[in-house]
Amino acid sequence: MNAYEARVFGEVQAWRTKIMKRAGRINRMSKKAQNKINNWIPEKAHQIVTDSIKNMVKATLAGSNMITKKSIGTAGTLYERDENLKEKLKSYRKTAVVEGAGTGAGGLLLGAADFPLLLSIKIKFLFEAAAVYGYDTSKYEERLFILHVFQLAFSSEEKRRETLFIIENWEDQKEQLVDMDWRVFQQEYRDHIDLIKMFQLIPGFGAIVGAYANYNLMDQLAETAMNVYRLRILESRPQND
Repeated sequence: MNAYEARVFGEVQAWRTKIMKRAGRINRMSKKAQNKINNWIPEKAHQIVTDSIKNMVKATLAGSNMITKKSIGTAGTLYERDENLKEKLKSYRKTAVVEGAGTGAGGLLLGAADFPLLLSIKIKFLFEAAAVYGYDTSKYEERLFILHVFQLAFSSEEKRRETLFIIENWEDQKEQLVDMDWRVFQQEYRDHIDLIKMFQLIPGFGAIVGAYANYNLMDQLAETAMNVYRLRILESRPQND
């Protein structure tokens, strides 16, 4: 492990501590309120939303796999890969900001359209991240891994702990996974972004909120992806490397 990798190892551990930290009181209260609301929603409505999200994500996965450069192998140092991802983030973040401002400025109708558009941008970015760090997204297990990275970035405290355990023990856990729990996937994501996105629906105010929210949501996803793949690479190295 060289000096940069030793520094990265420390950064990854600090990130891990941050995401495992107990949620604040406001966040816990908000999650309880969202759980109550979800319990009031008819099961049929939940199923419709779940199926919609499932089909939307799977279509994005298929499309992203076709347009993303496949695994770049083992070429490039960890530093070079990190810098490569940071450059890609600039482009994706700019796209997300423009999209958020545009749909936010449109009020209720276009604000609602922001959900699938931003979801698509995020999934495509994760495909790029996988390729940057040398993982082949043509493999089903890598696409499933991408969904777990997404879930780790946008989940409640309890689900984050569960998802991080799966990611940190991927080689063992992947054999037990057939597909995502799509009901949990969509509900955790919706609950995570619902509050900020509600403000985006306000005409005249939505553009600012939409741009700001999408900027931060992309940064949150990028931080998660970078540290997850760093962790995966470092743990795969021989201990005497």
